[in-house]
Amino acid sequence: MSRKVTMQQIADHVGVSKFAVSKALAGKSGVSADTRERIIGAATQLGYFVQKKARPAGARPAAQASAKAQRDTIIVLIPNVRYQNRHSFYWGRIIDGITSGLEQHQIGIMIVTEHITDNFAKLINPDGVLGLIGVGLISNQLLLEIRNLGIPFVMVDHEDPLIPSDSLFMNNFECMRRVTNYLLGNGHEKLQFVGNIRYSKSFSDRWLGYRSMMEEMQVELHQWPELLSFEGENRSEITETVEAILQRRLAADGLPTSFVCANDSIALCVMTALMKLGVDIPGQCTVTGFDNIDDAALCKPTLSTVHVNKEALGQRAVETLLWRIEHPDSPKEKILLAGDFVLRESTAPASSASV
Repeated sequence: MSRKVTMQQIADHVGVSKFAVSKALAGKSGVSADTRERIIGAATQLGYFVQKKARPAGARPAAQASAKAQRDTIIVLIPNVRYQNRHSFYWGRIIDGITSGLEQHQIGIMIVTEHITDNFAKLINPDGVLGLIGVGLISNQLLLEIRNLGIPFVMVDHEDPLIPSDSLFMNNFECMRRVTNYLLGNGHEKLQFVGNIRYSKSFSDRWLGYRSMMEEMQVELHQWPELLSFEGENRSEITETVEAILQRRLAADGLPTSFVCANDSIALCVMTALMKLGVDIPGQCTVTGFDNIDDAALCKPTLSTVHVNKEALGQRAVETLLWRIEHPDSPKEKILLAGDFVLRESTAPASSASV
């Protein structure tokens, strides 16, 4: 029989105090982000999180039924960071889907948008919470506190490698492979991916899908590294940054035939920058996006993009959480939804998009 993993063992493994381990594993403040990540990583590696608490035989079903009868609210947690909010063209539609799904089951909803840094339990009433749906980026500090409260939860468009949970994403990898394959099939060989691949799991998966198809079709990447790492707080900043990159690169390397963007907002910024530099779209260069936000169909030229059924993501998150509540010990699941490539005016065959 394996021995129980203790906080002291984790502390010795990382080289910190037991007090620091206790605070980090409880999701409390007072520990640096780097130290917290090392502690969580060590706890995961040593098997601390998979230890089962002993339960009296036969007591669990009755206790669960009693607790479930008293809990009638599901929390939707969407911290207001990186433009994750109710009014977003992307995140707002996901919340609409969650709201619709909960209404169908006649379950109450509490939307929490505060960027919480400590003591999540004081903000809510854990005894009245049936479960939680996390939308977008959520810190592992907060996820740890939710886990320690014993609240079942699922994540939408985010996962934490150190804190396993059910998660839902678009099939970003395969969708981007399909976009890239379409462009290559239409004669495009001078492609550039645009998006900070460390920004999110979805951006990373889209980059991997793009690269996978390029390698499979034996097309050399020639990727401009600065297009994979730039930052910007809004479209104005992103446009300014991209325009500066394009001005430097076009003089030295010439114009690519297509820019494959990690999302629609970035694609719109790329199109704005290109048009400011006098580049005709799609006559000289094509641009694709991802997400199919409302602006993609309203801009000129209209943007070819991958349609993400955002409402379906939200509705499926509700069904996944309700299933998890009924099956707490079943293996965690990662659910991938398919998307469709929507062709609009920003793409054309390479014969029409030559310099």
